[in-house]
Amino acid sequence: MQMNSPVISAMRTSQEIPHSGAPIVSVENLSVSFGKTRANVVKSVSFQIAPGETVAIVGESGSGKSVTSLAIMGLLPAGDCEVTGSVQLAGRSVLSMFENELRRMRGKEVGMIFQEPLTALNPVMTVGDQIAEVLQAHSGMSASTARKEAIRFLEKVRIPDAKARAKSYPHEFSGGMRQRAMIAMAIACKPKLLIADEPTTALDVTVQAQILHLIKELQRDQGTSVLFITHDLGVVAEIADRVVVMEKGEVVEQGTCAALFTNPTHPYTRMLLSSVPRLGSMEGLEYPTRFPSVDRVTGEISSMVPGKNTVSPNTLLRVNDLVTRFTIAKDLIGRARRRVHAVENVSFELKRGETLGLVGESGSGKSTIARTIMGLVKAQSGAINLNGKNLNQLRREHSKDAIREIQMIFQDPFASLNPRQKVGDAIAEPLLIHRRANAAKARNVALDLLRKVGLDETAAGRFPHEFSGGQRQRICIARALALNPSILIADESVSALDVTVKAQIINLLIDLQESMGLSYLFISHDMAVVERVSHRVAVLYLGELVEIGPRDEIFSRPCHPYTQKLLAAVPRPEAGASLDALGAQVEEIRSPVFDAGYMPPPRRYRRVAEGHLVMES
Repeated sequence: MQMNSPVISAMRTSQEIPHSGAPIVSVENLSVSFGKTRANVVKSVSFQIAPGETVAIVGESGSGKSVTSLAIMGLLPAGDCEVTGSVQLAGRSVLSMFENELRRMRGKEVGMIFQEPLTALNPVMTVGDQIAEVLQAHSGMSASTARKEAIRFLEKVRIPDAKARAKSYPHEFSGGMRQRAMIAMAIACKPKLLIADEPTTALDVTVQAQILHLIKELQRDQGTSVLFITHDLGVVAEIADRVVVMEKGEVVEQGTCAALFTNPTHPYTRMLLSSVPRLGSMEGLEYPTRFPSVDRVTGEISSMVPGKNTVSPNTLLRVNDLVTRFTIAKDLIGRARRRVHAVENVSFELKRGETLGLVGESGSGKSTIARTIMGLVKAQSGAINLNGKNLNQLRREHSKDAIREIQMIFQDPFASLNPRQKVGDAIAEPLLIHRRANAAKARNVALDLLRKVGLDETAAGRFPHEFSGGQRQRICIARALALNPSILIADESVSALDVTVKAQIINLLIDLQESMGLSYLFISHDMAVVERVSHRVAVLYLGELVEIGPRDEIFSRPCHPYTQKLLAAVPRPEAGASLDALGAQVEEIRSPVFDAGYMPPPRRYRRVAEGHLVMES
């Protein structure tokens, strides 16, 4: 749908735009095509950004969001693409600028925050030097003045002990601190426009709240316009004034944020909104429940079908007093000097057919628990019992038999698949390694599993790069099912997916649980997703279990302050959502590193309700 569509024209004339004045950015009929075939990835896109306004571009992967932002920055490769239309920045044409003009513009008039700060920052330069370099290049400051200004900007973005941390390298910062350092670099020259390309996608929910609040605060202080690119509609509701929805390179709908969330007109927008996990949507529902399906043509939403009870009274997996620590510093004779207390005295059980959600921020010990259960990491102490057998005490051959019962779905499906191996062979491989089938039978099992996860049999003869992210995750699920396990550990398995694909994968996991009686250990920092898929929830902080209980108890009556903080920081995909309540609540997670002789104090738990335990402070 083009910008002169009557639907969009009516919306633009009937809705009040919250900011006025000559636009900072004006994009008119922008089209971008790549390659010899000149395939259009952006098609006649038009929108404007007023001074001090935040415009969000939303859509799934491949919709053209990032390419549009690169066109505004003048970063598209000149020889490989064709760009038509108009991009005006403060009245100047970006598309007709020479390279030296573009270099002066970037950083000074337009700043950009990239999705992955670790790859965007120079690993061999200190953070302070990188910010100072921008100031020297665009403001003509002396080296000493630029260094002082760099520290001031690090303080502005709330980096603790900024003077000392300016001498640190990017890898010495946490994910949230790296993102804040990138923001400091992007705003150092007080640009007219700040482009944020998926800046919070990979961050914990509390760190995400910090970053969003910080961007909004800096915008108020400096009057900067913001172009915010994301597929997370909860984030959009809290930060945007206006929204541009893109599908397959085209703008299908745009208008004020309030109008988009209260009265979406395009079927694609309605589909996006219906696929967003919403905190509180499971109230009154006893079991994990699928997302409703949406017709991509009409936008009609199906009624939600309640989930089924799959939980058996029999305990399948029991973890008792699990302790996992990592030595990070040794003395001259090789004795441990400092350790990371990754997991401390964690206990829980998982019943057959049950989903236990493990939640917490990065560094809380979620993945370490999963890797310890899988035998990839050795526990310091504690017991892991599967069907009554202690996996830590089994001989290697028996342990191998037992571990077939537990399989893992990783966060990045592309990284966990062999790029040179066809999909059918990847699924059949576990059967051959464990001698559960000959080649012919293993191939038949692979084809059957592909059908089970919603893929065509022809997928078996293709390579991983020929599939979308959601399809690759389905392939990883099929491979995990090859040995007919009882337990699947899903480690952030949907966190990097688009909202519609995320909904499809969650629906698939619920279908498989109901048809195969699978148990899930579902690891995530997305509280809204955990609420939808879980029977029970365990909350981890600094390697310790601070609260565990039935899903409805945890979400309707959170008792531990950390659980309350996690829930308060979840973005709300609804009109009128505000960041103001979040900024004061979030803080950096404490370090889990202690001296070798340190022993944590004994923890006690109080019983709040049946199965609901909370750590006493």
